[in-house]
Amino acid sequence: MTEGVQEGRVEPGLRYEVFHTDCLARDVVDHVTSRWGVWVLISLRNNSLRFYELRESIQGISEKMLAQTLRTLVQDGLLWREVEPTTPPQVTYGLTEFGRDVGEPLSELFDRITRRLSAGDAG
Repeated sequence: MTEGVQEGRVEPGLRYEVFHTDCLARDVVDHVTSRWGVWVLISLRNNSLRFYELRESIQGISEKMLAQTLRTLVQDGLLWREVEPTTPPQVTYGLTEFGRDVGEPLSELFDRITRRLSAGDAG
């Protein structure tokens, strides 16, 4: 069973006002750039992962914060969530097309930073 993708369709030509507090795009940007949102999107860039695999890959995140971040990113349409009806249930997460589009520049930024730091060229 797959849940998620609650993307709203936007009328062509409709412009978002990102500096307005009620802007939907602003909310998604806040969720993506939150302390843990970036790491979830980067962790899922190559393949889908189960909840415990995400928890292990993102050091320092609590189960509560991971669950909250995943729930928010699923609601934003960036992630899909699949629950296998086993005991206990196995939950897998992956990037939607929207999530891949948003996560790609984040991954590129992370890769660029780590390359520069590895080369000792941080200045």
